[in-house]
Amino acid sequence: MTSSEPAKPGDEAPPGTPGTGENLCPRCGGSGQIEAKSCPDCNGTGKVISGIGGG
Repeated sequence: MTSSEPAKPGDEAPPGTPGTGENLCPRCGGSGQIEAKSCPDCNGTGKVISGIGGG
C-alpha cells in the first residue's frame, strides 16, 4: 500500500501511519462484498488499515 492511497471508512489510521498495517476487513471478512455489493468499510478491497502491536 502506498501513502498516496486515500483512507477508507473502515481504516483506523491513514495509510502509511507508523504502527499500522493492512488487515482483513472485519465487516466483509476480506471478501470485499456484502450482499453482492461493494463493502462500505473497505470500498470493496477486502482490506483495512489497523493498528498492530500492543501494550
